[in-house]
Amino acid sequence: MQLKDNIKTGVVFGFLAPFFGFFLYYLLRFRLFTVKEFFQVLMMQKSLLSGIISLALIVNVIVFTLFINKQKDKIATGVFIITCVYAVIALIFKWFF
Repeated sequence: MQLKDNIKTGVVFGFLAPFFGFFLYYLLRFRLFTVKEFFQVLMMQKSLLSGIISLALIVNVIVFTLFINKQKDKIATGVFIITCVYAVIALIFKWFF
């Protein structure tokens, strides 16, 4: 399947990729907890949430790098934009909650 090189596609990839990173973190560190218990822990410890968001963004770095290497620059731009948005959200959780 050939992806069109546009920013909208990059935004979708950039938005969805951290969810896979978030889920991977859950599987590696909290698999003994149910998903509900995991989210309860996150709501009690907001600083943990900002750290997990930051780690989940590593997946976006991988996706960004893949698209740069495939010379899909507009898709990579969309991924970068959403990565910046997620980073701001992580900082907001770290500083204000």
